[in-house]
Amino acid sequence: VGGRGAFNSPVKGTTEIVSLSIVVICFLQAGFAIRSGGMLNVDMFVSKGSPRTQSVMACVAALAGLVFFGVICYGSIEGAMHAWSSNEFEGEGALRVPVWPARFVVVIGTFLASTSYLLMLLQNVANAIHGRAPATFSTSH
Repeated sequence: VGGRGAFNSPVKGTTEIVSLSIVVICFLQAGFAIRSGGMLNVDMFVSKGSPRTQSVMACVAALAGLVFFGVICYGSIEGAMHAWSSNEFEGEGALRVPVWPARFVVVIGTFLASTSYLLMLLQNVANAIHGRAPATFSTSH
């Protein structure tokens, strides 16, 4: 921003770097957000149920998250491999940014998010069987 104002010209490649960085940041933090209990959670109706009902609903939510991130992971593998093998770049001219790191971060980030949801699903299945309240990975408890 300062360079654009001082030199009356944008820094070349800023758009490409920022767009790929946003993808990397979002997908790298997805697994952590799930593990720390920071994902969006609306429990207006779920909190009214018994501990077993809450655990069953947590199982349904974890299964939905597992399927969602699993599908993204599976669907991203081919694009990441293509970006690697074809040496794909984004941008033209003075700065060309390789695309494959961001594509592989999507695969890795969604795999970690799926794994987190799988662990949460298994823990909540056990809690539902034993009639206990749902488990979260939040460290604030």
